[in-house]
Amino acid sequence: MATSIASLKVGERGIIEDISIDSIPLSLLEMGCLPGESVELLQKAPLKDPLYIRVNGSHLAIRTETASQILIIKE
Repeated sequence: MATSIASLKVGERGIIEDISIDSIPLSLLEMGCLPGESVELLQKAPLKDPLYIRVNGSHLAIRTETASQILIIKE
């Protein structure tokens, strides 16, 4: 069942299934946030924004709004 990065709990992983290219920054794509890559939620900020994730060996901070546009399949 597909869900989004924003719905992960800390420590959970998933495989990126689909990305809404029009609604996420190009820089995320350039850093390897692409379909088929594994993503792990490392930490949520105190107010739940931003989210800290590991994808393609990189640690990234992304907005919850952006994370909700990246569909994953939980591992």
